[in-house]
Amino acid sequence: MDQITLRVPVAVKAKVTQALKDRILKGADQALSDIDREMQNLEFQAKRMMTEQAKIDAQGLISLRAKVEEQKQRLAAAKAKAQHDREEAEQLTIGSEIRQGTLEQTVVVNVGDDLEKLMGTEILLEDGKIVSIRQ
Repeated sequence: MDQITLRVPVAVKAKVTQALKDRILKGADQALSDIDREMQNLEFQAKRMMTEQAKIDAQGLISLRAKVEEQKQRLAAAKAKAQHDREEAEQLTIGSEIRQGTLEQTVVVNVGDDLEKLMGTEILLEDGKIVSIRQ
């Protein structure tokens, strides 16, 4: 066997433009808003469920309270991450490059090919359009 077909990763990067930075900030703001709304909803539902549970079973109230606290901690962690992501987005420099993800490319390799060269492929985007394919 002298050749084989492989799937290799292709890094997708984006050149930071004002439009991209604004889109990232808008997404972060939306995530923070969604988390705040979910936290308020959890508080509202928790009060109602605890009131109902207290009438039924005090033991079940302890379990319910623990579940609510766990949800609160999960939401607090998500909010902290969203705030951190927003702060990072504010620091982005116009013209710099950021990693946006990874795609796969199918390639046929032969004996003697430079696999490291094939593994280093990158696609550079600017406002959603491919401006460069780098090897």
